[in-house]
Amino acid sequence: MPHSLETKWPTEKVHGVFYGWWLVGVSALVMVIGTVPAFQGMPAWFVVLESNFGWSRAQLSMAFSLTRVEGSIMGPISGYLIDRVGPSRMVLIGLVVMGIGFVFFSRIENLWQFYCAFMVMTSGMGLGTWLPMMTVLNSWFIKKRSIAMALAMEGFALGGILLVPLIAWAIDPARFGYQGWRITALVIGVTVLLLAYPISKLVRSKPENYGLLPDGDTNTTTSLSNKLSSDDPSENNESDYTWQQAIKTREFWLISMGHACSSIVIVTLMVHLGTMLTDRGFSLQTVGWVVATQTGVSAIFNLVGGYIGDRVPVRVALFAFSALQSAALFLLLASDNLGMVYLFAIVFGASFGGRTPLTTSIRGVYFGRKAFASITGMSMIPMNLFLLAAPLFAGIMFDITGSYNIPFGCIAIISFLGATLFLLLGNPRNPDRFSS
Repeated sequence: MPHSLETKWPTEKVHGVFYGWWLVGVSALVMVIGTVPAFQGMPAWFVVLESNFGWSRAQLSMAFSLTRVEGSIMGPISGYLIDRVGPSRMVLIGLVVMGIGFVFFSRIENLWQFYCAFMVMTSGMGLGTWLPMMTVLNSWFIKKRSIAMALAMEGFALGGILLVPLIAWAIDPARFGYQGWRITALVIGVTVLLLAYPISKLVRSKPENYGLLPDGDTNTTTSLSNKLSSDDPSENNESDYTWQQAIKTREFWLISMGHACSSIVIVTLMVHLGTMLTDRGFSLQTVGWVVATQTGVSAIFNLVGGYIGDRVPVRVALFAFSALQSAALFLLLASDNLGMVYLFAIVFGASFGGRTPLTTSIRGVYFGRKAFASITGMSMIPMNLFLLAAPLFAGIMFDITGSYNIPFGCIAIISFLGATLFLLLGNPRNPDRFSS
C-alpha cells in the first residue's frame, strides 16, 4: 500500500516493543477467527452434515475439492491484489466475505447450497487470512522470519485447542438437536463480520514506510541493501525476485511441489478424520478432543520449527518434519484404540506444527520480500490441484471399498516423496540472471 494511504503511526516502538511483534499477535488473531472455524472445524462439521442430510463421503469431499478449483484461480489474483492494494484492505475484504459465507452456511437446505456457501467461506479465508498476514510478516522480519511466522501460527494451533472442542460441543445433535449447527454457524459469521474492520486497521504493510528496518534493526547508518547483501549466512542474505523471475527457477517448482505433496495430508485429514473416527466407534466429542490434542502439540512444535528454521538450512528441517508427517498417517491407519489415536495426534501434531512455518518462510528465504504474495499465489496453482484431488480421491475410494486404507496409504507415500524434493534445493541464488 502506498505510504500516503497508511497511517504514519507507528514511527517508534509501541510500549517499548517493535511493531513487527505486535503484528505477530494480530496475525495470530486473524488465524483464530479466519481459519479455525472453517478449516480445523471441518471434521466436526462434516460429521453433522452427513448425519443431518445423508450426503456421501464423496459428496462432502467434493465441497473441498471445488474450493481448490476456485483457489487455483484466486491464489494468483489474491497475491497480486495484496502486492498492489496492500494486506490491510485484503484482510478486511476477506473477513467480510468469510462472515457472509458462514451466515449463508447457516441457512443451507441442500447440497448445491452447501457447495456455494463453502466456496464463499473459503474464498474469504483465502483472500483475507494466511496469505496477507504472512506477507506482512515476511516484510517486517528477515533474520527472525521463521520464528515470527511460527508465533503467528500459534493462533491457528491454539484456536484449534479452544474452538474445535467448543464447536463440536455446540453442533453435536445429541446435545442441541439439528438446529445447533445452524445457530453456531450464524454466531461465527456475525462475529467475524463485527471484527473484520477493527482488525484490518491494525495491519501495516512494510516497516520502511515508517522509517524502520526489518527485525527492529535500529542501525539506521546501515542500509537495508547492504544488510541483505552480506556473505555471512547468519545475516540471512537474500535477494528480491519478481514473480516472473521466480517461476523460471527450479527452486520455485521444487518448493511448490514439495509444499503441495506435504499439504495433502492435512487437508485430507480435515475432511475425513471425523467420519473415519466415528466409523470406528468414537464420539463426535472425542473427535473434537483428538483435533485439539493435535493442534496443542502443533502449537509447541510451531515454535520448535520456527526456531530450527532460523538456525539450520530450512530445506533440511522441512524434509525431516514432512517425512515424520507421512509416518504419522501410517500410524493412524494402524490405530484401533483410543490410546493409539491420541498417539497419532501427538506425532502428527509435532510433524505438522514443525513444518507449517517453514513451508511459508522458505519462499521468503529463496525469493525475498518484494513480490512474496504474488510468488506464493502463483505457487498455489499446482498446490491446489493436489489439494483438489486428494480428499476427493479418499472419499471416492471409501465409497468403493468401505475403507480408508488404500487412499491414506497412497497419500502418505506421496507426502514422503514430496518431502525429498526439499532436499534437492541448493542455497538461495541471486535473481540478476533472470529477466523480468
